[in-house]
Order: sequence, then C-alpha cells, then structure tokens
Amino acid sequence: MEAKTRMTNWIVETLLQGYPGKSNTHGGLGWSTVALARGPEGRIAVLDTGGFGARRILLARLAAAGVQPDQVTDLLLTHLHYDHCMNFPLFPQAAIHTGRDEMAWALSLGDGHPLVPEHTVRALSAHPRLHLVAEGEEVLPGITCFDTPGHTPHHLCFLLEGAPPVFFAADAAKNRAELATGRQDITLDPASSARSVARVNEIWRSRPGMLLLPGHDLSLLLDAADRPTPLGERACAIEAWFTDSLDEPTRFDLAQQ
Repeated sequence: MEAKTRMTNWIVETLLQGYPGKSNTHGGLGWSTVALARGPEGRIAVLDTGGFGARRILLARLAAAGVQPDQVTDLLLTHLHYDHCMNFPLFPQAAIHTGRDEMAWALSLGDGHPLVPEHTVRALSAHPRLHLVAEGEEVLPGITCFDTPGHTPHHLCFLLEGAPPVFFAADAAKNRAELATGRQDITLDPASSARSVARVNEIWRSRPGMLLLPGHDLSLLLDAADRPTPLGERACAIEAWFTDSLDEPTRFDLAQQ
C-alpha cells in the first residue's frame, strides 16, 4: 500500500506589522510583529500576540482575515517579553506553545522585571493547554522550533513549512539592521545574540524563497543578489493634541525613511 503523504503546508500572513524603533523617554515601544498561519487539519495559529495596547487592532485584523478568536487553535510564543505574550487570553480555545526553559527563566525572575509581565507569566504557566517545547521539536505538523538565545536566555524561532516556507524570527533578529550587522540592540548576552543572528541568517539562506518575519520590521525576502528586500509598505503614525482643539491633531508619520 502506498504511504500517504502528510500535508504540512502553512499559509502565513502578517496581522500586525512590527516597527523598528524604540522610545527614549516613555519606556518600551513594543510594536511587535504578529502573524496568522493556517495549516493542516484546519489548524489556525497565531505567532506571538503583541502587547496589551494592540488588542483592538489585533481583533480587527483577525476579523478582516475571517477568523474569530475562538477559532484559533494554537498560539506560538517566541519569548515572554510583554509585547509578545500578553494577549493570550483573547484566544480561549487555543493550545499555547512556548519554550520550556523560557518559562522556567521567566518564573524565576519574581515580580518587577522591566520587560517580563509577571502576572501574565504566572497565568500562562498554569494554563490547562500549555505545551512546553524545546530545540528541534516539531511543535505542530510542519512547524519546528529553534533555539536563538540572547535577547532572552531561551528565545525560540519557528520555521513553518509551506510555499514559501516562513521563518518567524521575532526578536532573534528584530530588524534589517540586526540581520546586516550581526548584533542585537537589546540583549542580555551579546555573544549569544551574535550567534543567534548568524543562525537566523544561515537558516534563512538555506531554503531559496524563504520569507523571514523579524520581530520589529516588515517581512523580508532575499533578492537575486542576496540582499534583504522588504515586502509591503511600512505604515505607522501618531496623532497628538498640542492646541486647544480636538479637531486639529498634529500627525507624525513614523513610516518615512
């Protein structure tokens, strides 16, 4: 009898566009990439969840994609910084997949860490559908995780099989500058970060046509000259009220290059 081929193709789209910047006066900016992946056996996965301030736009983008939150079957969390994990309660039916060692590290910090939301981490650790994963594991059919430490001690990336394959790099390579320089701007361990950026670049180049999703930038493809090429147009702006009128906000376009 001929063996059946296991269908593992995933179709991935960006829900929230990550932004390659940080705030110098008001704490972390945290505008991170969130992706939606549709895969075998009707699975619908969300990769990272954004920070609390992204909830309304995240729900709107899901609705525009024809997905209700309770239809999401799986959440894949690269690490446990606030801007990547806080919105897991939006998805009541989802199994949650994150790193075993990342969870242990986050729980060991206690209260008051500037980037790790302690209440969120404790709730995640007690979640009835929590699945703790490790290097090289096939998290879901057609999705494999890779260790990329530095930004946090146990950051993970996810490779999704598909046409094209997609590498969800998150904050192992937050933007084009980190991919180009081999360094991370925010890291707990610069040497580990350098090795992780090198690993991201190696995996990206191992499969022609692979799409890379950085944690805080547009999606990227390599062109014929092996140069990163962004997909789509950056969209980011802030409106502020500096006068006596609510009808005359000042708009700052943050997408200009």
